[in-house]
Amino acid sequence: MDEASVTIDAAPEQVWALVSDVTQMGKWSPGNTGNKWIMGATGPAVGARFVGFNKRGMARWVTTCKVIECERPSRFAFQVNENKMQWGFRIEPADGGGTVLTQWRNRVGQPIAPVRLAASLLFRGKLEDEMVEGMHHTLAAVKDEAESTTAPAG
Repeated sequence: MDEASVTIDAAPEQVWALVSDVTQMGKWSPGNTGNKWIMGATGPAVGARFVGFNKRGMARWVTTCKVIECERPSRFAFQVNENKMQWGFRIEPADGGGTVLTQWRNRVGQPIAPVRLAASLLFRGKLEDEMVEGMHHTLAAVKDEAESTTAPAG
């Protein structure tokens, strides 16, 4: 499992509201250009499904995802069908105020051969490093947004 964390000067509820709104993820993630709820879903809930729009360089692809954990204001996670990867956030009160936001990812199965081949060609063996680097980028961007739209927590 890979993970990265950041401390944010905002309340856990506010941070949870940001990261559980998958339609906004394209603003923060270097590899995601946005997401759209599907199959009647309109917001975060266990079992809700969404389509993810992703990019790397000129390449673009779509994934289908299902929310697997949704506990306000402490946890939000989903699984990507195509690559068998789970992505999630833990939101915890920080000592002295604010929030510790941790993004994690965990592979729970082997992707089908065409997905493995496409990933190896697209990322040329650097997929894992780029994903962890992307988590740090995403967390910094969420922190910036949360702190620019709230009074200090604590």
